[in-house]
Amino acid sequence: MVANKVLFCATVDYHFKAFHLPILKWFKEKGWDVHIAASGEMEIPFVDKKFNIPIQRSPFNYRNLAAYVELKLIINENDYKIIHCHTPMGGVLTRIAAKQTKKNGTKVLYTAHGFHFCKGAPLMNWLLYYPIEKVLARYTDCLITINEEDYHRAIAHRFMAKEVEHVHGVGVDTDRYKPINEVDKLERRVKSGYNEDDFLFFYAAEFNKNKNQQLLIKALAKIKETVPNAKLLLAGEGVLQNSCRKLAIDLGVENMVNFLGYRTDIVDILPMCDIAVASSLREGLPVNIMEAMACGLPVVATENRGHNELLINEQNGFLINPLDSNKFAEKLKVLAMSNEMYKRFGENSLRMVSRYDISSVGKELSNIYLRYMLRDMDETKDQYNRAYL
Repeated sequence: MVANKVLFCATVDYHFKAFHLPILKWFKEKGWDVHIAASGEMEIPFVDKKFNIPIQRSPFNYRNLAAYVELKLIINENDYKIIHCHTPMGGVLTRIAAKQTKKNGTKVLYTAHGFHFCKGAPLMNWLLYYPIEKVLARYTDCLITINEEDYHRAIAHRFMAKEVEHVHGVGVDTDRYKPINEVDKLERRVKSGYNEDDFLFFYAAEFNKNKNQQLLIKALAKIKETVPNAKLLLAGEGVLQNSCRKLAIDLGVENMVNFLGYRTDIVDILPMCDIAVASSLREGLPVNIMEAMACGLPVVATENRGHNELLINEQNGFLINPLDSNKFAEKLKVLAMSNEMYKRFGENSLRMVSRYDISSVGKELSNIYLRYMLRDMDETKDQYNRAYL
């Protein structure tokens, strides 16, 4: 018996290793062949066939035309029952390439990991991305959104996908990301070169304009006298890293900011920290905040749709205007000075993150997939009945 096939597409293959291994495993356990099409040569578990195609993040990159041609050939040569695409360019190219096979019964799903035309987004984002997403929704059997703002926008603006669903992001593995006791916390700090009484703020993100790390450095400079034991840990790399280093020097906090570079051990770093901070201008539903909450940390973050959905102001953290370094600094100082509030916010984070547990999100997604699997079986049965009975 020939196995059913599912194709997952995204701009880069790391996307699947970082966020979607449980779903790839789930399909394998159901007896399906799992294929992936994305840029990159990374080995990914639970995958039967992987296609390295030159999808580029920029919609203006000419290599996307070659990626589209390759993707169309892949889709036409395989009898996929389900195609699920992710990321903006992965979603655009895949849905265009799958137009013909969709007419033959293939179900096309697209997860929007945060529309680029969100509240407060630049006008150019609305002019470019909004019409593209609205048109391509017509070629989408199920549009999956990961936050309430995107879900309601898709409904209110009448995106013509056959169905629009909301799931709680990509989930966080609460078996891996969890609090540790004070003894283990101290041991990790000492091993990492920190003092017992250091107050550690942590943020993991690429250094780019959207992630806005400059806000954190400016806020830290404003509390360097009142919270002299504060340390800002910045994990990640990117084009703006050197300018952030220079800013730290200019503001006299170069000894309070640790640039950790690209890290694969965030699961070990987070639990030894005191507060998670996040300064981005735009987010879909950020995994870094979920991971921090799962470790029982309070969060101080900028206002945007992703942060607003995960945090309740003054319950598990504070939400701050992304341009207000004074207010950001004030709230960091409040948490550093108030042990009662710090503990209460951390306990609330731990309680509130349960809905974003990877198993809960997996159930939400598998229920969507099963609906299409069963629907396909019903359609096949109906075709047989019409032809032979």
